[in-house]
Amino acid sequence: MDRVERTEATMQELFHQPAVTTEGTDPEFMRILQRFIFGDVCHTGSLDNRMRELVTVTVLATLNTLPQLKAHTQAALNVGCTPIEIREAIYQCAPFIGFPKTLNAIGAMNEAFQVAGIELPLPEQGTVSEENRNERGLQLQAPLYGTEIKDRYTWLPGDFAEFVPRMLTELCFGDYMSRDGMDGKTRELLTVVLLAALGGAEVQVKSHVEGALKAGNSKEELVCALVHTGCYMGIPRLFNALNTCKELLTRE
Repeated sequence: MDRVERTEATMQELFHQPAVTTEGTDPEFMRILQRFIFGDVCHTGSLDNRMRELVTVTVLATLNTLPQLKAHTQAALNVGCTPIEIREAIYQCAPFIGFPKTLNAIGAMNEAFQVAGIELPLPEQGTVSEENRNERGLQLQAPLYGTEIKDRYTWLPGDFAEFVPRMLTELCFGDYMSRDGMDGKTRELLTVVLLAALGGAEVQVKSHVEGALKAGNSKEELVCALVHTGCYMGIPRLFNALNTCKELLTRE
């Protein structure tokens, strides 16, 4: 298939509608957009459309581009993502993008779910209690990241030298990474792309690329996910992420 044919096939698979040719107010722009994303990028690399849509949903939630998030929530359902997988991708953004933006993303996601006839609320996926969220968080954090954060913030005054590392352990790993509904490998891959989309988080991008590799992602999968993300976050942030990770991604 040529690029135009690939675009049409992908649009039908994701959105169950044809690609734009002359319709609407800006058909020229839409042809460029659709042929680049759905004709070129979606057909380069190993990730299937199911994983690509989880990546897309994560990045759109991070950027808080809610109309597009609603459309891609439906696309994710169309290519076989479960409602719980989509919800987990968005829920786990909270420690990184903050609760207000995550709530906005949840609202757009739920609108798409309701249009699709999905009953809410979805089944709960939490696995920790108040008593064991720290312990469980450490179990997930330590094999991938060791004591990096604890060691880095020993200089903080008073209670904060203990509280700040514990906050990360309990919230990010205890409350979110421990949840059912999505495996650890996928969670780490999605964390890399959301950090890249944030911009200005290159230190964290590098750390989580290393964690994602340890969790079982290949170098090609990480590059594929980042290149796919570039469609939505822009090429400068893609280059920043790739340059930040070059040492890890070229290491034997």
